[in-house]
Amino acid sequence: MLLTYKVEVKPTEKQAWQIDSHISGSRWTYNLFLDINRQRYERGYCYLNAYAFSKWFNHEYLEANPDDIWIKDLYAKSVKQAFIDADMAMKRFFKKLSGFPHWRSFKRGQGSYYFVKNSKTQIVSCQRHRIKLPKLGWVRLKEFGYIPTDAEHFVIKQGRIKFKAGRYYLTCLVEQAELPKLEITGEPIGIDLGLKEFTILNDGTMYSNQNKSSRVRRIRKRLRRLQRKMSRQYHALKARKRKEGQSATDLNLAKTQRKVQRLYQRLTNIQSDYQNKVIANVVRTKPQWVALENLNVKGIMKNRHLAKAVSYQGFYNFRIKLITKCRQLGIPVHLTGRFEPTSKLCHQCGYKKVDLKLKDRVYECQNCHYTEDRDINAALNIRDTENFELAY
Repeated sequence: MLLTYKVEVKPTEKQAWQIDSHISGSRWTYNLFLDINRQRYERGYCYLNAYAFSKWFNHEYLEANPDDIWIKDLYAKSVKQAFIDADMAMKRFFKKLSGFPHWRSFKRGQGSYYFVKNSKTQIVSCQRHRIKLPKLGWVRLKEFGYIPTDAEHFVIKQGRIKFKAGRYYLTCLVEQAELPKLEITGEPIGIDLGLKEFTILNDGTMYSNQNKSSRVRRIRKRLRRLQRKMSRQYHALKARKRKEGQSATDLNLAKTQRKVQRLYQRLTNIQSDYQNKVIANVVRTKPQWVALENLNVKGIMKNRHLAKAVSYQGFYNFRIKLITKCRQLGIPVHLTGRFEPTSKLCHQCGYKKVDLKLKDRVYECQNCHYTEDRDINAALNIRDTENFELAY
């Protein structure tokens, strides 16, 4: 069984410089792969995949460009993984699954230090408070005891270190034994996702919308002010560049950008922590199955009145986390059909109320006079619907 662990690391100044060098080298080689293949396409040559490009890069490019020999000082697997990442992005473009890959940018903090355990000389081991990585040595972890340290039952296969909002985060892939399956003894659970409340369970349990809390509102208000400040500084920098030349820089703009990144990261952490707590409460009851609506979020976002509120909720992340957790514990997940009218159907008699409006928060059946909260009625229909597909 493969599991991913993510934790913040606390490198020394020298290690931070080494990580930044690997991230910059990864970003440079990624962009080089895209640029060379674009030039080959314009001249009518065939496409070079990652492995052919790596051979050409080591034997021909570096001999013709001795100024770029500094790339040899970096960890070789990290450089080659950048070629593989760019190759995968190009192949997605060829299959029309996405657009042409964007260049990786320093300002957006793109790139990563990749490591892999594939030989006895490249030791990747972990202790309670630190992890040993190639080229870096022992790097301290901010959270102790989170990554498994038993080498007999847990093996670290590979991982990456990324820089985001002024901090370094380690993500590693660990191979371990299967988790014990739960003895399912609870009642099935239907979950309705909404905007007024984040999630509503069929038993009446409601989890509030964190985006309406004073804490999140205060952070978003501060974020809006910083974004306006950053916009003013950016336009002032452009005017100064036109007057003084391209060498003009602005350290204050960089500081404001870092503050904006930190606020975005804080909002992400708040949402992720809240969703993890909701999922933990759901699986703790050991339900027979968990039923969830297969929402068309992209279609809902076309409503300009609801687009921002829907984007803040993070429905897709919640769905992915719930399915992953239930798969580990052996709990089935039912995805209700996208066009199933769960909100308009009466749970008691099955009558469909066609004229139901968004402002009607209480469902009143005209056939059997059944009265229930609109969201609880939808959660009951989601739980008991027969039109579903298994998530895994």
